[in-house]
Amino acid sequence: MEQPQEIPPDQSLIEYPVHFPIKVMGANTPEFLAAMVHIARAFDPAFDESKVEQRPSRAGNYLGLTLTVFVSSREQLDELYRTLTTHPLAKYVL
Repeated sequence: MEQPQEIPPDQSLIEYPVHFPIKVMGANTPEFLAAMVHIARAFDPAFDESKVEQRPSRAGNYLGLTLTVFVSSREQLDELYRTLTTHPLAKYVL
């Protein structure tokens, strides 16, 4: 698998540190929410679970979450995305 090309800091559209919203979708279960909050806290110890936005799917089978995580670098944000996308309960990460 080919590594993505590095974006020079002066060409990045994101200025770090930043509170960055990440959307994650998975099964509508308590385990999914707990696992995603656990990951967010691993990257941002001050992560506030009460601010997680939750949107169930029309049929209620899936749950969309918006996790706003404080990140200090592009590397940290990339690792957060990798951790979320490889979790077995996460179906999509945007």
